Amino acid sequence: MSEHDSVVDLRLDRAHSSRIYDYFLGGKTNFLADRMAAGSVLGVFPAALVAARINREFMHRTTRVLAASGMRQFLDIGTGIPTAPNLHDVAQGIAPDARVVYTDNDPIVLAHAAALLRSTPEGRTAYVQADVHDPGGILTAPQLLDTLDLRRPVALSLNALMHFVPDEDGDRAHEIVECLKAALPSGSTLAMSHATADFSPEAMGKIIKIYGEAGTRLQFRSRAAFLRFFDGWELLEPGVTLSHQWRPDHPEDATHVTDAEAACYAGVARKP
Repeated sequence: MSEHDSVVDLRLDRAHSSRIYDYFLGGKTNFLADRMAAGSVLGVFPAALVAARINREFMHRTTRVLAASGMRQFLDIGTGIPTAPNLHDVAQGIAPDARVVYTDNDPIVLAHAAALLRSTPEGRTAYVQADVHDPGGILTAPQLLDTLDLRRPVALSLNALMHFVPDEDGDRAHEIVECLKAALPSGSTLAMSHATADFSPEAMGKIIKIYGEAGTRLQFRSRAAFLRFFDGWELLEPGVTLSHQWRPDHPEDATHVTDAEAACYAGVARKP
C-alpha cells in the first residue's frame, strides 16, 4: 500500500472513534463526520465531554503515581491522537529516564506520532502501529523490544480501550488482557479504565448505536466484568472506583460529577 493510499483509507467522511474522542478532549484532529457523531453522543449523554476529560486526568494521575513509585517503563496501548500532556510528558516530568512505548491501530495516530516521540535525552519513546487484538504482535514488535526490557517491571496502560473489544468475539477482551499480563514480570502494573452502562443504561445503549452506525462496535461492561481484568494481581488503593474517584488531586475532585456522568470504571493493580 502506498503512502497516498493510506491517506485515502482514513475515510475522513466517516466518523472515527479516535477523532470523536479527540473532539471531546478539545483537540483539532477531527472532521465534520466526527463532530456530527460527537454531537449525537452529546444529545443523548451531555456529560460525554466531562467523562472524556476526567478519564484523561485518570491517566495523568496514575502515571504520576507509578513514576513516583519507581516505575521506569511504560506501555500505553490504544494511545489515541496525541493530546498534551501525553503519558511520556507526565512520566518523564517525574523520571527523566522513563521509557515509553505507545501503540495504536489508527493510521491517523501514526500520522501524528511525532508528537509522541519527543523524549527527554535521558529517556526514550517509541511508537508501534499495532492492534490490541494481536497482543503477541505488540509484545514482539522491534520498536518495543528496542525500548523496553520485558524482564523488568512495566507499567501497562489500557485506558478507555477494551470497550472496543465486544463480547460477540467470545471472551476475547479478557483473553487479550491476560495475554499481556502474562508477558510482564513481577512488579509490573496495569492501569485501566473502561466505560460502563451501570448508571445510565438507556443513554449508553444509544451511544452504542451511534458508534455502531459509524462502524465501531462497543461493549460497555459491569463493575464485576471490569474487576475480572485484574484477576491474580493486587489492586492498589482505593481499588476499583469511578475514574474521577481514583486518588483525586483534591478531595472536591471526587464529588464534582456524578457516577452517571463519569460512566467509567478505573483501577490500578500490581503483579505479585
